Amino acid sequence: MKTLILLAVAAASLRADSYFLTVAGLGGEDQYEQRFSGWASDLNKLLKAEPGAKVDTLSGKDATKANIEAKMRALATQTKADDSFVLVLIGHGTYDDLDYKFNIPGPDISASELATLLDKIPARQVVVNATSASGGSLPALQKPKRVVITATKAGTEKNATVFARFFIEALRDPAADTDKNQAISVLEAFRYAEEKTGKYFETQKRLATEHAVIEDLGKGEGVKAPSADNGEGLIAGRQVLLHLGSVASIVNDPEKQKLLKRKDELETQIDELKYRKAAVPQREYQQQMRQFLLDLAKVQEELDK
Repeated sequence: MKTLILLAVAAASLRADSYFLTVAGLGGEDQYEQRFSGWASDLNKLLKAEPGAKVDTLSGKDATKANIEAKMRALATQTKADDSFVLVLIGHGTYDDLDYKFNIPGPDISASELATLLDKIPARQVVVNATSASGGSLPALQKPKRVVITATKAGTEKNATVFARFFIEALRDPAADTDKNQAISVLEAFRYAEEKTGKYFETQKRLATEHAVIEDLGKGEGVKAPSADNGEGLIAGRQVLLHLGSVASIVNDPEKQKLLKRKDELETQIDELKYRKAAVPQREYQQQMRQFLLDLAKVQEELDK
């Protein structure tokens, strides 16, 4: 009986088409450029393993406003109401108390401009804004039945974020599947990443500089803990991001797991080094950072094979 239920859940969620667009913006520094593009690459690979998923990724010099607009305008004509569309923004953002902007090559794109493009797409929508200051984008992006996740609770949280790292990890960790239906929902991925982000700062013994929130009612502020009491999370809980069976080759591959673990270790070491920058001689800092980035690039290359 359990197997039949799981198959029914999978079949129901696969009837419509799933579209994904990931955009990795400007890093400003080598370690961020590499991190953002690496996360986008990881997400791209995971999503492409999903049966029938239509996956697009814009990274580096291709992540321009014109290209984002072109992709989203095409989706306005390609998608239908039963389809789903997930937009993931990775990188840096800014907020000037009026509007949020996503930092990309050339002119930045604002939350208001993204909202205008999203409004023309008929598909069910999820926006995962994993950038710094992303909380400032929520008022413009929120809309009834649209799930919006931001890595920060406000535009004033301006430090670089790690939320994207753990959101992606949720898609390859069976532990994220809390209801054991062999699928990772938007809500499950959010809860996993929010908890992991909090533990990350605790482990580093650092004051948390980002507080992820989710909103799917289309009004009010985002919440850290969606529940029946606040009414948030119902739509997010019904929308599947990924089926675990489609990523079994990664989950069950010991070599891939070793690489993923090594990547996580390197990203943590980079964070720790940046945190200690003021106490480390400049030459030593540069040498260590250069080595970490070189090692990270090698690991990413192996993961991309």
